[in-house]
Amino acid sequence: MSYKEITSIEEWNKVYENSSERPLVVFKHSTTCPVSANAHQEFSNYLNGTPNQNVEYVLVKVIESRPVSNQIAEDTSVKHESPQIIYIDKKAKVWTASHWSVTKAHISAVLD
Repeated sequence: MSYKEITSIEEWNKVYENSSERPLVVFKHSTTCPVSANAHQEFSNYLNGTPNQNVEYVLVKVIESRPVSNQIAEDTSVKHESPQIIYIDKKAKVWTASHWSVTKAHISAVLD
């Protein structure tokens, strides 16, 4: 299973609206941060295992797509951090974790 990178507010609005029908996991990734690189590996490890198939997975690069990252923080009322993972169902935040808490085990515990 893989994720889709979103780079525009329009793409974000679409997946956010779709969370009414299908839960959404957003991974906010900083391409310059070693902690984020580790979290990205954990996220990838989860997706390469047996991820929850009923969830849509998206990635936002926070430096390259700053307006999208800011809009996510505004829409979900989750203060921006990176790396950060946000689980959204029916347009509401269910769970969030950041930094070293973004692990395959933690993601599995929440989603599976």
